[in-house]
Amino acid sequence: MSQQNQFGQPVGTALPDWQPRQHPQRETLEGRLCRLEPLAVHHADALFAAYQLAEDTRSWTWLLREPDSTAQEYKNWVASVVELQDPIHFAVIDKQTGQPVGTLALMRIDSKNGVIEVGHVHFSPLLSRTPMSTEAQWLLMRYAFDQLGYRRYEWKCNSLNEPSRRAALRMGFQYEGRFRQALVIKGHNRDTDWFSIIDSEWPLVDWAMQKWLAAENFSSDGRQIRSLESWRQAKN
Repeated sequence: MSQQNQFGQPVGTALPDWQPRQHPQRETLEGRLCRLEPLAVHHADALFAAYQLAEDTRSWTWLLREPDSTAQEYKNWVASVVELQDPIHFAVIDKQTGQPVGTLALMRIDSKNGVIEVGHVHFSPLLSRTPMSTEAQWLLMRYAFDQLGYRRYEWKCNSLNEPSRRAALRMGFQYEGRFRQALVIKGHNRDTDWFSIIDSEWPLVDWAMQKWLAAENFSSDGRQIRSLESWRQAKN
């Protein structure tokens, strides 16, 4: 509840015990289907090969970078980002094969205010639209909220990137609005759509994701029994 100051002006909810949060570390995060490892140069060759399984380069359309032409080019890019403090990139490792199948990152890290964003999401055909892709996102959310104690977890995308917008809403992010003419990317205007999950919403999002990811929520041929959205609705 918003409080008022001595002038009768609303000043927001008091947070007397708030302390800046720890900066994320390069930690390994374990799930049932996958694990997240800090991105390293030794992941590069397998990741490049996984991305090459795509029929075309459409998965690169809304990324900030153009596709790499060779494995060495991709390895050079990986080498240029693995020591950064922001963003912190993670490789998604398929626990069945032990191979990396995609990447994502924590970025725009504001530990003072407890705000963090997931970005640089690039999933290969081995990961995209699989339960493992949802688990990878959940592992990073859980790290931010439960382990680090952040208050706000953000998702931003090109307003024209409909698959990204659908993914955010499916996972329980709330749409907040559109920043018009926010960026110039690859010679084109980009309007950016903002989504978030805040700490008071996280328990429901977390509960629904755990229910959806459970082995018993999938049939013997791998089909989901109940959708992620239906699990959230069941709890409300």
